Amino acid sequence: MDEGLEGPPNRELYALLNLSPDASDEEIRRAYRQWAQAYHPDKYQAPHMKDIATANFQRICEAYEVLSDPNKRQIYDIYGMEGLTSGLELGSKLDKAEEIKAELERLRRMKEIQKISAHFRTSGAILANMSLPHCLNGDGIMRGMSMTSEVQSQLSKRSSVAIGGNLAVNGDSGGGVATALFRHEISEVSSIEFMASAGLRALIGVQTTRQLSAHSSATMGLAMSLQDGSLNLSNSWNRQLSDTASGHIQLALGPHSSIAVGWQKKDEKRSASGEVKFGTSSFDVGAHYTHHLSSKSHGRIAGRIGSSTLEIEIGGGRKLSKFSTVRWLYTIGIQGIIWKFELHRGGQKLIIPILLTRHLNPVFASGALIIPASLYFLLKKFLIKPYYLKRNKQKALENAEKTSSQVQEGRAAAEKAQQLQQTVANRKKSKQLETGGLVITRALYGNHVILSKINASSASSRESASEVIDVTIPLNFLVSDSGQLKLHEGVKKSGIMGFCDPCPGEPKKLYVEYSYAGNQYKVLVDDYEELLIPRGAHRI
Repeated sequence: MDEGLEGPPNRELYALLNLSPDASDEEIRRAYRQWAQAYHPDKYQAPHMKDIATANFQRICEAYEVLSDPNKRQIYDIYGMEGLTSGLELGSKLDKAEEIKAELERLRRMKEIQKISAHFRTSGAILANMSLPHCLNGDGIMRGMSMTSEVQSQLSKRSSVAIGGNLAVNGDSGGGVATALFRHEISEVSSIEFMASAGLRALIGVQTTRQLSAHSSATMGLAMSLQDGSLNLSNSWNRQLSDTASGHIQLALGPHSSIAVGWQKKDEKRSASGEVKFGTSSFDVGAHYTHHLSSKSHGRIAGRIGSSTLEIEIGGGRKLSKFSTVRWLYTIGIQGIIWKFELHRGGQKLIIPILLTRHLNPVFASGALIIPASLYFLLKKFLIKPYYLKRNKQKALENAEKTSSQVQEGRAAAEKAQQLQQTVANRKKSKQLETGGLVITRALYGNHVILSKINASSASSRESASEVIDVTIPLNFLVSDSGQLKLHEGVKKSGIMGFCDPCPGEPKKLYVEYSYAGNQYKVLVDDYEELLIPRGAHRI
């Protein structure tokens, strides 16, 4: 995992002084005086301790020099230490304060442009219908194709606009629709939408939504067709049934009147939904269930029955990356036997249904399901999984080789810093024990997988690992006289004095066990998450 994706960059100096990135000048001065006094070399008599104190005192002074200078602090917040040491910002090209400010203004404008770009969201889908019987008859494998696309833009805090289109070709015929929608939040509990479309389904309409209570909402819409002038009235009611379940009722009045009742349920491991819909001359019942087998794969089963539909669909999917997912589905019904391949990336979808046969032959139907499923599991077990395990292991070894010296140096620096903190940490610990205050009994920082297992386990044994560092002393050192400990949000914890990064490139967490007022507590926080203890929610 790319370290840069873990959280905000360029915060090591703030961690060194245990400051928030938004700290005021007075807070920076106060922190500097506190830590400079704690690490001043004159406090130590032994030569080796004096050398350690001198090195850490120099780090404190360098951090204060940067953070106390407005120009240097601005450059550090944007570029990090590399920006301060390179010739671009402070060298001959930008050796005047005006030039530095002009460069920072240019970067601010670039960030504004990036912020505006983030307000635009795109989505789309390509559906390519294929038919094996058509191909065998010499008519080509393609039966039809459709494309949809939409762009959404946030005009202001309360208003947004969406523009989209749909093109479809089926055999020798085709058509398209262009749509536009404007949405405005009237208040915190109500909104209104205006929509218009041109093409095969030209219409104009308005729709309003209101939150009726903390758990229910209602939507009412009115649309008029520009082709025949017919009116369509729609109403829907939604209610939150529980933390993970909701239900809805939809009523449509017009040329194609209908009523539908449905529900949805979703949690971390599974999702399910069902709906019953009745029209003037038709009905449709559908349901689906999806189970997440792991963080990367899921299985799915769905079924539909209606006036002109009867089908069962089973299959599964796998997450290829943070933004990409592939899925294979097998459908059998009165329309025939179909394979469906899907690729989802971001807001884009590619869907390819392939009609294998219109005849429901039991042998063919079984083979169409069993053969590809068996092939996938065989490839996964003997080819795909071994390949990824070997690749990940190789990457881990390469990363360990590249960072081994860096980790050793970091651990050595952390151990030296902890030697300086030991006396003060012990004194604070004794004082807190006397008053029943906050005492850190165990603190580990490092690989999130290892620490998550420790947090989930009730074992009290001291676990050591190459990707974890013990930071009990630094945290006891940071406990305030009032019996509180605060690590600021947005600051990477490896920069705190007495910490180091034991596993560069991997996501990290901080695990803390502590006692307060005679009770035992424990907490696990992410690398950039705020830590504020004691808290009743942490009690074991």
